[in-house]
Amino acid sequence: MKYLRFLLIGILFGIILTKSEAVSWYRMFEMFKFQSFHMYGIIGTAVLFSMCFMYLFKKGIVKDYLGNKILVKQKPKEYKRALIGGTIFGLGWALAGACPAPIFTLLGNGVVSILIVLLGSLIGTFIYGLLSNKLPK
Repeated sequence: MKYLRFLLIGILFGIILTKSEAVSWYRMFEMFKFQSFHMYGIIGTAVLFSMCFMYLFKKGIVKDYLGNKILVKQKPKEYKRALIGGTIFGLGWALAGACPAPIFTLLGNGVVSILIVLLGSLIGTFIYGLLSNKLPK
């Protein structure tokens, strides 16, 4: 019962993704062809909200669900890893027409073929887990 609020937030998030057309393959196609601002607006809004929440986390204003302060560790700036990982993520997103959140939203909307993308995502995550110690740091 204590996790019910997280389920409700997830359902609300799925509804927002659906109503904003962020799960539309056509919207993704427009974005990657630089034909529409729609998805860039959604992503830009998410970045702005994230920046605001990170500020609130660091100031201790927003706490976790147990009331503890959220500690944000400084990460080293590693551009090579970010560029390679971002490129792989972007290529997968462009090929599949969905990043991780829309996969589950599309599944909830009854798009059964997205199970192939979900399976590929899980296999890729598993392979990364096996190889992560061998990859350059």
